[in-house]
Amino acid sequence: MLWSIDQKCFAPGIAYSRRELAAYIRRRGSFTIVAEAVAPPGKATDASGGPLTIAAGFIVAATNRHGVGHIMTIDVLPESQRAGLGSRLLAAAEDRLRAVPCHTVMLETAVDNAAALAFYKRHQYSVVKVVPRYYGNGVDAIVLEKYLSAPVPAGFPK
Repeated sequence: MLWSIDQKCFAPGIAYSRRELAAYIRRRGSFTIVAEAVAPPGKATDASGGPLTIAAGFIVAATNRHGVGHIMTIDVLPESQRAGLGSRLLAAAEDRLRAVPCHTVMLETAVDNAAALAFYKRHQYSVVKVVPRYYGNGVDAIVLEKYLSAPVPAGFPK
């Protein structure tokens, strides 16, 4: 199911193979957060005839022993994009990374993915470097990072 979402979100050469995605999900220190949405009316119903919830997106991230998190992928189905789902997935992953604790989170995105670059800029990610021919289709990647602040204790104003 998650692999099919990844295939809809990324072009060949950038989308993960089924084996690669499974390896990232199972990797030591990794976690996956899945976001659900209600299927469009008339598309599908659950066993009781009510609206069916479907996986609309997910994020796979990992931690390491040095306090650095890594976002492997964030995928939101095209029909669920522009509704804040990606931002909620990213915030949830960042919160989980802070709790480990991680002080930094890093990720890569294709240099020609303008929508992703704008998304990460809105979320305070900074460009670190470019990695030539990072993706299987020969496209370069931009490595981005964000410094994570400590979580705000419960009861304290933000």
